[in-house]
Order: sequence, then C-alpha cells, then structure tokens
Amino acid sequence: MASIQPRSYEPTAARKVAFLGLGVMGTPMAAHLALAGHAVTVYNRTASKSIALCAEYAGASGQKHPITPPIAHPIKHAETPRLAAQGADLVFCCVGNDDDLRSVTLGADGAFAGMEPGTIFIDHTTTSAEVARELYGAARTLGLRFIDAPVSGGQAGAQNGQLTVMCGGDGAAFAAMQPVALSFARAVTLLGASGSGQLAKMVKQICIAGLLQGLAEGVAFGQHAGLDMAQVLAVIGQGAAQSWQMQNRGQTMVDGKFDFGFAVDWMRKDLGLVLDEAKRNGARLPVTALVDQFYADVQQLGGRRWDTSSLIKRLA
Repeated sequence: MASIQPRSYEPTAARKVAFLGLGVMGTPMAAHLALAGHAVTVYNRTASKSIALCAEYAGASGQKHPITPPIAHPIKHAETPRLAAQGADLVFCCVGNDDDLRSVTLGADGAFAGMEPGTIFIDHTTTSAEVARELYGAARTLGLRFIDAPVSGGQAGAQNGQLTVMCGGDGAAFAAMQPVALSFARAVTLLGASGSGQLAKMVKQICIAGLLQGLAEGVAFGQHAGLDMAQVLAVIGQGAAQSWQMQNRGQTMVDGKFDFGFAVDWMRKDLGLVLDEAKRNGARLPVTALVDQFYADVQQLGGRRWDTSSLIKRLA
C-alpha cells in the first residue's frame, strides 16, 4: 500500500513520534519513521487509511512484506490528532493547506492540546509563511516548539526516503528534529526564523514554473520545426540548457505522458501562496503570474491531475 523503498537508515535514538496526514507523501514518510526504529502513532482524517497502514506495518511478527526490514514497534492508530500527539517527543504533519493545518493543530481535539511542554511539532505541509508564523506563536504560548518544514522531491522522493526538507524555526528545536527527519530525507536544512522554510519552498516553485514553461516552449518549437526532439534534448542537455526538468521531463513531454507525480492542482495551490506572499513583500513576479494562468488553462483542458510538465498541452 505504502510503496516504500527501504533504505539504509542512519542510527539514531529511537523516539516516540506521531504523524498526522497520510496522503501520497505522509504515508511513506510515516512508514520510513517506523522502519528507522521509531515508535509511530498515526492519524488521518479518513481513518481507514490510518488503520490500513497499521495493518501493513504490524511489527516483526505480523508484517506482510518480507522485503521490508522488520520494525521494532508496530504503527499505532489514533482517532484524533490530540490522541496521536499524547506522549510523543515529536509530532510530524503533512496535510493539504492552511485550513487543514489549523484543523489538526488547534482546538480541543488538535495536536497542540495533547502535546507536553517542550514537544516539537514539525509541519511538512506546503502552506503560507503567515500560518507558519501564527502556529509558531501559538505553540510558543503553550510551551511547545514549532518548525515549518516543507519538502521537495515529490511522491517518489517520499517513497524512497530521499526528500529535501527546508526548515524555519529555532535552532534547538531544529537540532532535535533533524536526525529523526533524516529517516525519510536526504537533506534537512534550517534556513532561518519561523516561516523561512515556507518562503524557501516558494522560491523553489517560482524557479520550477519558469523552467517548465521554457522547456515546454522549446519542445513545442522543435516539434513544429520537424526536429527529432529526443536527439535534440540529448544534445542540448549536455550544455547550458541542462536541468533536472529537462533530464526527467523533456522526453515525457515529447511522449505526451503526464502522470509523474506533482499535479497541476497542487502547483496552482503553491503558486497562489507565492503570489499572495509577493503582494505582501512587494516582489515582482511577472513570469510566475503568467505561468499560473497557463496552469489554469491546463485545468480547463481537463488536466487537474496531470503533472506540472503538462504545460506543453496548451501549446499543441
């Protein structure tokens, strides 16, 4: 179910952790924490997903998949974020948006209500920097610690335990969570005060939006000119035009395949956060705003769940 690719885990002291949100990213992230030796309790709004993950990773004696290394502790299910967080040293989270994040942290059944003073909440959701700062303040008032920690690497990175994590928050809290987060990541970096992780993720999405539009236009131009684009990409990919997007999405654009993870709907959500933040800080983002509208065109074409390289479809 979780499509995990077990890897070599760095030795670290086993911790009691919670994980809130078991979507395409959260499910493998939680599984990697268990495989690394941590005692994991999970919560998901749709409880059946949480229960299924617990059944799949039931401990050394009950595991279904012999290729998966034995785990020291069976994953446990909790009915609410508060119950999941009770007794945890660290609480990880990966949900959909700002409102989803507030719903699992605040209120009588929220995680903050179940956390002991000093416990660290690590949010891997891509959200606004504003809500990160808001929840950092709310956590601090309660004697808790909060790290905003959006990720890069997509579904494949989560499954392979090779995510890149961009963090904002206090140094001591970061130092405590970093070795545990390396259970599902290849790099976990503190970039500044609260909100800095979310702002760094926005920089990343700005850069990707422009790269993908340029790649889409280049491929479409070459196709209209009658070139063998597989050959062209192989040649220009050896020079200054080379990028991860060209290497991994150039040929799939040519082939008209758009089922490689990060969806147009998610990109539009992220670019909306970027453009809202730009209004606050005064940054000028003309290309990003234009590409955001191009993604709206792709949505109108029926491509809400196509991956972000589907920008080329509107050039057909």
